[in-house]
Amino acid sequence: MKKYISEFIGTAVLVIMGCGTAMLVGTDAVNGSGYILTAFAFGLVIVGMAYCIGNISGCHINPAVSLGVLTSGGMTASEFVGYVVSQCLGAFAGAGVLAAIFNLGSITDMTGGFGSNGLAGVGESVAAGLLVEVILTFIFVLTILGVTSKKANHGSFGGLVIGLTLTLVHILGIGLTGTSVNPARSVGPAIVAAITGNMAPISSIWVFIVGPLVGAFLAATVYKYLEQD
Repeated sequence: MKKYISEFIGTAVLVIMGCGTAMLVGTDAVNGSGYILTAFAFGLVIVGMAYCIGNISGCHINPAVSLGVLTSGGMTASEFVGYVVSQCLGAFAGAGVLAAIFNLGSITDMTGGFGSNGLAGVGESVAAGLLVEVILTFIFVLTILGVTSKKANHGSFGGLVIGLTLTLVHILGIGLTGTSVNPARSVGPAIVAAITGNMAPISSIWVFIVGPLVGAFLAATVYKYLEQD
């Protein structure tokens, strides 16, 4: 149970800090400061949470990461289900906190949808959006599996490497899809946006579920092959 609570808290913090930063400063690539701040916000959350709950749950805080770990044999199917439920609930709670803060404070949401993902940056192309999410998640999960491998020798720097990699994929992906690489992170804000009357994010939510999961599965499959003696 402690693992699931940790995943709930970690995912809620990810949404509050990452999506909250995007809502506050915007993600317009032309105005690069907000773009970069958002990328670093997501990455720094992972660094902090990795050293906070990593020794309890592994700090997946992402169903795609959990799928990668499941595929590589690092967890059971029942654990996977528990992790995913905890992560999705945490993301919804995090988005709910943001809704309360921004609505009570009458603060403008610069993203228009609680930091939810969309396809505007790829010309509303579903195929392009899927490809972006598969590639970015593949890179992210492959890095995680390499850093956390028993053969790895990164000492206490694993969390930093993973956080910086998430920052990296956000730097490319924000202008394209808003960068999901995390179904829970996408689902929570999209549901809260729908509840508050903005149905746009929920209409393409499946892209940000399928893309990251496919990318994670491919990453785990490739890494298992590469790691074999």
